[in-house]
Amino acid sequence: MKDTSKHPCFNKETAGSCGRVHLPIAPKCNIQCNYCNRKYDCVNESRPGVTSGVLKPFQAAEYMDKVLAKEPRITVAGIAGPGDPFANAEETIETMRLLNEKHPHLLFCLSSNGMGILPYLDDIAELGVSHVTITISAVDPKIGAKIYSWVKDGNVVYRGEKGAKILLERQLEAIKGLKERGIIVKVNSIVIPGINEDHIVEVAKVVAELGADIQNMIPIKPTADTPFANVMEPKHDIIGPLRKEAGEVIKQMTHCKRCRADAVGLLGDDKSASLCGTLQACSKLKPIDPLASRPYVAVASREGLLVNQHLGEAKSFYIWGESDSGGFHLIEERQAPKSGCGPKRWADLAAAFKDCRAVLSAAVGQTPQLLLEESGMECHVVSGFIEDALSAVYTTGDISKLSSRKGGIAGACCTGTGTSCG
Repeated sequence: MKDTSKHPCFNKETAGSCGRVHLPIAPKCNIQCNYCNRKYDCVNESRPGVTSGVLKPFQAAEYMDKVLAKEPRITVAGIAGPGDPFANAEETIETMRLLNEKHPHLLFCLSSNGMGILPYLDDIAELGVSHVTITISAVDPKIGAKIYSWVKDGNVVYRGEKGAKILLERQLEAIKGLKERGIIVKVNSIVIPGINEDHIVEVAKVVAELGADIQNMIPIKPTADTPFANVMEPKHDIIGPLRKEAGEVIKQMTHCKRCRADAVGLLGDDKSASLCGTLQACSKLKPIDPLASRPYVAVASREGLLVNQHLGEAKSFYIWGESDSGGFHLIEERQAPKSGCGPKRWADLAAAFKDCRAVLSAAVGQTPQLLLEESGMECHVVSGFIEDALSAVYTTGDISKLSSRKGGIAGACCTGTGTSCG
């Protein structure tokens, strides 16, 4: 079990010893708040929506490695924008999957407006997300209509009270669904003088009834080129009494730093500026070629010239690779696992030939084909010269013109003798 108390945003007592990193993999947003402008970025500016770069999931995984090497006090990996994680759901889920594989000891956290999260509740629970923040600044669509310029549901954009009503319904359902799955929920509420400061305690009451664990009242930070650019930022004389009153119904967070979408480090010792170069370098990384670790092709052949042997009857395979000067060269002749072992033989073959991207044979049964392809090795049934087949595999990947005229699918019960190959 993970120690959920080590999330510094949800537990003030650990804020001085446990750090967090926000992975900026979500540039798109599905709502437009009247206080938000994500166009500006300055390393000295700390507010949500600001980042020095946007990462793809594989880049975020690499960045996570580098962050942990430089700041071992990190206990939480989160996604908080710069848009919304579930306006970028595919990237969010893939990033969480990679983190769960590489760093399962970390706490996983997401921060969302709640508009698009509902279809992914089971996914985030299965991936081990323990903490989710939903930003709710109004529980009355009339007030919400003053806060949100528009709300996008799929390809449809809603404005005014209708948009605010749809968003509110999703947000409240999100809290219920998250709590049903045992996920800790924080509600961020932006306090906007003249708009919702007299309504924010009602927000606390509604979300508390749904089971939310903590509320974070965040004073609006006026941002240029937004409808609320000239709204005065509320000070402690306003926020303090609101927190005290709301604290009667739900725990209050009082140590928020209004973190950037690429925040990293302790809440009181942020390293965003010093790791800015690392983030930007990771954002330029190229995808890893999935075939780079599989440079070779295995061929079932009687004499090493033609593809003319059934997969099941081959006692050894010719291993070919590309030559630096062009063309192909024979690497070695590699022994196959002993026949007569059923499915285990194909599992052993996959393990012994894991550096091969493909195997070429004159025939193959359904069972070995399925097992080998599940391991990442393509099975091609071909006839003709080996070099012709290799040329197709390494260039276009289309070897249909070399397919065996005899059909190539062997029997269902391969004995390793060549009479069948299943």
